[in-house]
Amino acid sequence: MGNQPYIVGVGAANLDLNGASCAPIHLRDSNPGHISLSAGGVTRNVCENLARLGADVKLLSCVGDDVFGSYIRRSCVEAGIDIRYLHEAKGAHSSIYLSILDADGDMLVGMSDMRIVQQDLPADYLPSQKQLIQGAKVVTCDPCMGETALLQLLDLCKPSQIVSVDPVSCAYARVVAPLIGRFHTAKPNRMELEILAGQEIKDELSLYNACETVLNKGLHRIFVSLGTEGCLYMDQEGRMLRRKLKPCEHMVNATGAGDAFTAAMIYATLEQLPIESVMDYAMAAGIAAIGHERTINPQMSISLLESILKEYKQ
Repeated sequence: MGNQPYIVGVGAANLDLNGASCAPIHLRDSNPGHISLSAGGVTRNVCENLARLGADVKLLSCVGDDVFGSYIRRSCVEAGIDIRYLHEAKGAHSSIYLSILDADGDMLVGMSDMRIVQQDLPADYLPSQKQLIQGAKVVTCDPCMGETALLQLLDLCKPSQIVSVDPVSCAYARVVAPLIGRFHTAKPNRMELEILAGQEIKDELSLYNACETVLNKGLHRIFVSLGTEGCLYMDQEGRMLRRKLKPCEHMVNATGAGDAFTAAMIYATLEQLPIESVMDYAMAAGIAAIGHERTINPQMSISLLESILKEYKQ
């Protein structure tokens, strides 16, 4: 397996169907818009961004033997993700994520059909990849595969590994919450953090308290995305940082910002950059993502992040 550190992604690989409305949306009616197709899934998106940043990344997930499955595979290969270990479920539908964006590029509603990763993933799939998983420097995952697979993964990982989780949504955050102390890094938003901490967040103080609650459960570090307010970082060493960049004027599609953030955060962590730089790169990646119509900006690269930082750093 060589000595170059690699990353393993374990989680969702979807087909993303994005509808962007041209005008304010009228509900229960047909709206003119731009509809686009791309490969998605939180973990797959993180992996694609990492591959585009130049990392060696391997994806563990499940696709169907349908036309969407081959589309997802092709997109991964084109991006430079190693998909040799991907499971193909015979006769199953690949997972699909459907999102409708309003005229401002923000999500009005999303719907996901992830049955394949929850029902068609063989029970021995992750254990059979034990060597690959344990050889990774970083394991990045999401809870879309369900609690059983997440527990399996945590049991396979070694204490020395950086295991990073994106709670994805409030519903999935409930799956992560009882296990949060077994992860190294988490990247929730404010609503997901409330669920992980089991506390309401009303103001700045309760935001910091919620982070401390989660860190006290055993999590090593937490990045809380606060939208236009930037990002809050806290860790077990007692470090606390708030960073924000200038707001992005031209938002095209907000869908992939979090996945780009996670990827750049992992990349900068592997490069052993100081935490300030880790946060800056991560936020710059978020800006790179929302400025492009596709979920993942095909121009994603370190030089793009550096040019964004020149422009947006306050």
